[in-house]
Amino acid sequence: MNKDQVKGKIKEAAGEVQEHTGKMLGNAEQQAKGHAREFQGKAQKAAGDARENAEDASKDLDKNLNKDLTRDPTRR
Repeated sequence: MNKDQVKGKIKEAAGEVQEHTGKMLGNAEQQAKGHAREFQGKAQKAAGDARENAEDASKDLDKNLNKDLTRDPTRR
């Protein structure tokens, strides 16, 4: 888990709380701000997920390339 995933999830949860609080109080502005904050958090978490997936794929590629090179040293 990276910092964008964590910060995004926190922002998403805070936005949900803000949105529901605004709804309970009848404050449409706070409800809209909470909704926007929730989706900002979802976007940040998605960016963190993509980053983690790219890092994992890169590690897998390096691992497989190194395995191939140790198996067949003429491929260098």
